[in-house]
Amino acid sequence: MMRNLRSKFFTIAMIATVLVMLSSIFSANVYAQETSTGDASLTKPLLAIAAAIAIAGGLIGTGNAQQGIGAAGMGIIAEKPEKFGQVLFFFVIPETLWIIGFVLGIILLLDIL
Repeated sequence: MMRNLRSKFFTIAMIATVLVMLSSIFSANVYAQETSTGDASLTKPLLAIAAAIAIAGGLIGTGNAQQGIGAAGMGIIAEKPEKFGQVLFFFVIPETLWIIGFVLGIILLLDIL
């Protein structure tokens, strides 16, 4: 059941990725800038794709990390309820992955680097 759900999620994620890439390629004239070089029109869409990949990678990594931690944490809390604070701390640590991905995405979109 879980493998079937993962394969459906992976398929939906891949379709969404392809749609985002196609929409950014075909809407390149929206982001076009008037410059002397012709390659500047693809800079913004490529940065948008890079930001989306950074954010999605952080979110997927967080989900994968928390699924194991959450299952083990529920077992620990069921046996020793006084360990709730420690389990909560370990459950929150992977949240830094999506925060880092989000900050990197913002940095890419604002063209800071």
